[in-house]
Amino acid sequence: MIQKDSPIPIYYQLQEQLKEMIENEELDPGTPLPSEREMAEKYEISRMTVRQAVTNLVNEGLLTRSKGRGTFVAEEKIEQTLMKLTSFSEDMRARGIEPGSKLISFEEVQADANTAKHLSIPPDTYVFQISRLRFGDGEPMALEVSYLVKDRLPEDTVNHLENSLYDYIEQQLGLAIDRARQTIEPSFATSREAELLTIDEGSPVLLLERTTFLSDNTVIEYVKSVYRGDRYKFIADMKRQR
Repeated sequence: MIQKDSPIPIYYQLQEQLKEMIENEELDPGTPLPSEREMAEKYEISRMTVRQAVTNLVNEGLLTRSKGRGTFVAEEKIEQTLMKLTSFSEDMRARGIEPGSKLISFEEVQADANTAKHLSIPPDTYVFQISRLRFGDGEPMALEVSYLVKDRLPEDTVNHLENSLYDYIEQQLGLAIDRARQTIEPSFATSREAELLTIDEGSPVLLLERTTFLSDNTVIEYVKSVYRGDRYKFIADMKRQR
């Protein structure tokens, strides 16, 4: 119950009650939350107060908003270790999740200065620019834009992008992927990213940039990815050096 005569703010009381229900599994992952109007009527408080409590839980990652659908108890986040080089598809399968991919665009473009630097090629070299939406069990998880040097891949590469790009490079082209350099930073979803990932504009996302090298030290791929912040987290095991 909400105690309106308590010195504890009403929004915080509601926030903690919802949090307790989630932690006690009274609300299962994926369960839709009642609307702001319904909760406001149930607790006899304002919708603005409900909105503040819900927004705080969204920011904590316990709730997630889905554009056009409502607010839901957040699914368990997918953990990806930073100690091993794996593809998106490999990460999904390792967790019993069926990976999927939708090709958004495949273009031949001239590399700008930043892309050329990552691929170790002269600026204006022609590259394949591949935009894909990545899925886990049918749910959008990430938006990837990959850049690959055109002269290093067959012309029919576009026909092999519905599955793992790493599988294609290693199993069909016979190339050996060896290592990668990756950066991660927080950001907020743009309108286009939000539409494709079915989240609200401005939702927290993780921006990844990865440069992947073959065993002969040739760069095979430079990729920029946007991962849903409500579904992904990255884990690193660290040991203190003495």
